[in-house]
Amino acid sequence: MKTNFIATLALFGSFTSTVLAADWPQWRGPNRDDHSPDMGLAKEWPAGGPKQVWLFKDAGLGYAGVAIVGDTLFTMGLRGDAEFLIAVDAAAGKEKWATELGPILKNGWGDGPRGTPSVADGKVYAMSGNGFLLCANAADGKEVWKVRMAEFGGKTPGWGYTESVLVDGELVICTPGGAKGTLLALDKASGKPVWQSADWTDGAQYSSPVVATINGKRQYVQLTREHVAGIEASSGKVLWQSDWQGKTAVIPTPIVKGNSVYIASGYGVGCKLVTIDAENKATDAWVNTTMVNHHGGVILVGEHLYGYSDKGGWTCQSLKTGEAVWVSKALGKGAVHFADGMLVCLEENSGTVALVEVSTEGWKEKGRFKLAPQTTQRNPKGKVWTHPVVLNGKLYLRDQELLSCYDVAGK
Repeated sequence: MKTNFIATLALFGSFTSTVLAADWPQWRGPNRDDHSPDMGLAKEWPAGGPKQVWLFKDAGLGYAGVAIVGDTLFTMGLRGDAEFLIAVDAAAGKEKWATELGPILKNGWGDGPRGTPSVADGKVYAMSGNGFLLCANAADGKEVWKVRMAEFGGKTPGWGYTESVLVDGELVICTPGGAKGTLLALDKASGKPVWQSADWTDGAQYSSPVVATINGKRQYVQLTREHVAGIEASSGKVLWQSDWQGKTAVIPTPIVKGNSVYIASGYGVGCKLVTIDAENKATDAWVNTTMVNHHGGVILVGEHLYGYSDKGGWTCQSLKTGEAVWVSKALGKGAVHFADGMLVCLEENSGTVALVEVSTEGWKEKGRFKLAPQTTQRNPKGKVWTHPVVLNGKLYLRDQELLSCYDVAGK
């Protein structure tokens, strides 16, 4: 009886730990909204910042983000003349395996991959800078299939393929761009094409698609330099489309709420909110330059958007009206992440990280520290561009080959 009781306790403990542990399976998290599922985090950081748990020194060069499923962190990096998909023990910071993705992407702002792997059903899907899309086993990194965007008419953008592919049901959604179709759906098991959006042929930019249900229709929303569009999930047909006057590089991920879609981009362009009616007619609710967001991302919390605007600094923006609620220059330009009522803001120039309370009343900082050590291998034009992630009480930061983990759990 005692043995059975102990076994039951062990089983229960295993079950509860599985339930309590959360995953970050793709770019911007489970819902692609950059909301960490964590609760009970520290609401203030001590002087000098939170304790560093581990430092992994061989993540490779590049700006790839992290995905975390179970006890494994997945990222990408350049080692020598090849880009690799890399798996790291999330608790210990030790490498588990590495699988080659494709040849080096050379770029004046820094070589190597840019996107974030996506993990689903025991497989990892990762896009290299030159547009090689790999499916590998999450357990051991063994290649299952590989395709290249050039096979589908894609042309590598000037800064490389940077999108983080979307896994939805049995499909992998990616953006080769070009005359054969902007958006492509592949069978996730085989890598074979299912459809390509022949009636939408913009070239690929740097944004990543999101899945949404708008007016009862499941669709993929993606942004290019010329348009934002909704593509029917079952067929690849364009459901709606709205013009965009993007310049140079269009990067931020679209945000969908109800039947409205928010987009932003840098280089002086700004942002807008598009409303899609029951007949799939897209209308601009508002267009302005309140949020000129380059590549640090914008996050929607409730009815307000938060991010860095090249126009004025860190900005809280009303989703309904598009107007600025507040603007702050308390920290320089960078990326943003949301966790347990707080913003984690990373300044790209210095590597300074600030903890800021989400508020419509202004910038309410609760601590900051400077990422250390920082790489000596970064391209002189490059900065600390990888977005922060908080999961299971840990903050993950990356500067090229250096991947850092910090303890940010509440005490």
